[in-house]
Amino acid sequence: MQIFDLASTNLLSPMVLFFGLGLIAALLRSDLGLPEQITKFLALYLLMSIGFRGGAEVAHHGFSSLLVLTMVAGVLLSATVPIIAYIILRRICGLEPVDAAAVAGHYGSISAVTFLAVTGALTQLSIPFDGWLVAVAAAMETPAILTALMIAHSRSGDQASSERSVFREIALHGSIVMLVGAFVIGAISGNAGMTMLKPFVGDLFPGLLCLFLLDLGLVAGRWLARGWRDLSPATTAFGLVMPLIGAAMASVVAMALGLSSGSAAVLITLTASASYIAAPAAMRLALPRANPAIALTLSLGITFPFNLIVGIPLYIALANHLAR
Repeated sequence: MQIFDLASTNLLSPMVLFFGLGLIAALLRSDLGLPEQITKFLALYLLMSIGFRGGAEVAHHGFSSLLVLTMVAGVLLSATVPIIAYIILRRICGLEPVDAAAVAGHYGSISAVTFLAVTGALTQLSIPFDGWLVAVAAAMETPAILTALMIAHSRSGDQASSERSVFREIALHGSIVMLVGAFVIGAISGNAGMTMLKPFVGDLFPGLLCLFLLDLGLVAGRWLARGWRDLSPATTAFGLVMPLIGAAMASVVAMALGLSSGSAAVLITLTASASYIAAPAAMRLALPRANPAIALTLSLGITFPFNLIVGIPLYIALANHLAR
C-alpha cells in the first residue's frame, strides 16, 4: 500500500494540483496565463534556491567520495540513456534518424523542474536526501546532448553545426549558470549564508514553486493540444515507457552506490526525467532539421505530467524498497 499512499499524498499536494489547474485551463482554452518576465523570474528563483541550498549542504558536510562517485555515475547514465532511447525510437517508433537523435537527447538530459518536484515531495514526506545532489543534476545536463549529437552525426550525416558553439550554448545556458553559480556561492558562504538567506531561499520556495508549476501546466496543455498530431501511438507510448527504463537503470546504480532512500529517489527521478529547457535550445541550434514538436510534446506534454503524478511516488517507493 505504500506506493498508493505516496501517490495519494503527491496527487493532493499543492504542487501537483496547481499543475493540474494549469493543464485543464489550457485544454479548455482559458486565457489564464503569467507574464513571460514573471515566469523567467520564477525559474531563476527556483534554480537559485535549490542550488544555494545544495552548496550550503556541501559546505556543512564537506566533499566525500560518495559525492564524486554519484556524480560520475550520473554522467554515465546521462550519456547512456540516449543510446537506448535512440534504438527504441528508430526500431519500434519508426522516427527518422535526426528526429530520433533529437528526442533521445531530451530523454538523456534532465529536467530541473522535475528535480525540484521530487525534492519538494521528499521534504513534504520528511524523507532526508543529500543536498549535494544538485551538483549531480547539473553534471547530468550536458552528456546526453553531446551523445545525441554524435548519434545524429554518425547515423544521419547531419552535421551537428558548430559543435563548439553548441557546447558553449549548453554550458552557458542560463539555467546551468544559475544552478551551478548558486551552488558555488552556497558552498562558499556556508551556514552563515544559509542563515542570512533562509527566509528567501527556504520559506518562499513552496509557494513560488506552485506558481511556476501552474505556468508549466498551461504550457504542457498547449503542447498537447497542438502537438499530438505529430505522435504515433508507439511514439506516445515511448513517453511513458522511457522514464521507467531510465528509472530501472538508475535503481541499479543507486543500489550499487549504497545511497540513502531519499538520495536514491532523486537519482532515479533525474534519470527518468526529460529535458525541455536546455535540450530544446541545443537541438534547435545543432539539429535544425529535427521536428521540435515531437520532442517537446513528448517531454513536456507526456513525460513531465507522468513523472509528476505517477512517476515520483513510484520512484520514492522503489528507493525505499532498495534501501531496506
